[in-house]
Amino acid sequence: MKLTHAGISAPSAWVTRWAHLLRPGARVLDLACGSGRHAAWLAARGHTVLAVDRDADAIAGLPAGVTGRVADLEQGTWPLAGEAPFDAIVVTNYLHRPLWPHLAAALAPGGFWIHETFAVGNETVGKPSRPDFLLRPGELLEVARESGLRVVAYEDGLAEVPKTAFVQRICAVREVAAAADAPAPPRYRLDP
Repeated sequence: MKLTHAGISAPSAWVTRWAHLLRPGARVLDLACGSGRHAAWLAARGHTVLAVDRDADAIAGLPAGVTGRVADLEQGTWPLAGEAPFDAIVVTNYLHRPLWPHLAAALAPGGFWIHETFAVGNETVGKPSRPDFLLRPGELLEVARESGLRVVAYEDGLAEVPKTAFVQRICAVREVAAAADAPAPPRYRLDP
C-alpha cells in the first residue's frame, strides 16, 4: 500500500484521474471517508471538503482543512439533510444502495459523482465477497441513468492495483439545464 507523506494511503487513481473536472474551490463530500485519503488530497488542492464516516477515531484524525462529521450512514435518517448541494461526491470502497437517491439529490447542477467500489467477481479473489457488498454488472451505469446523470467515464472489470479486485468505477455529472437554443453540452477532457 502506497502512503503519502502524512502516513495516509495514496488516493485512488480513479479519483485523481477525474478530479481535474472539479471547479476551483469546489465543495466536495467524501462519503465513508475512512482515513481521509481523498479528503486530504482534495483539500490540499483547494477544495472545501466534508468527510463523513461512522468511525469517530478516523474523523478525529483528519488533517487540518477537512471538516469531518461522524455519522452512521446505514442507520437512521440521511445525516446530510439540509446541507447545500455538493459540487462533487466521492465514494470509494463503499456500497450501501439505499443511499443512492440521497447522493443524487445532494449533487449540485454541474456537480460530479466519482464512485469506485467492488463488483461481482470479487468473491473469487478476496473480500468483500457478500453479494450485498458487490455491484451487479452495469449497476453504476443504471444508477447514473436513473438519477439523470451524464456518464463521463465508466469501467467494470479486474484491477490489479492497489490489489487484485473486481471493481466498477464511474465519473458522472449532473448537467446544468440548458435553454432550448443553448449550444450542445460540453465534452469533458478525458486527460488532465
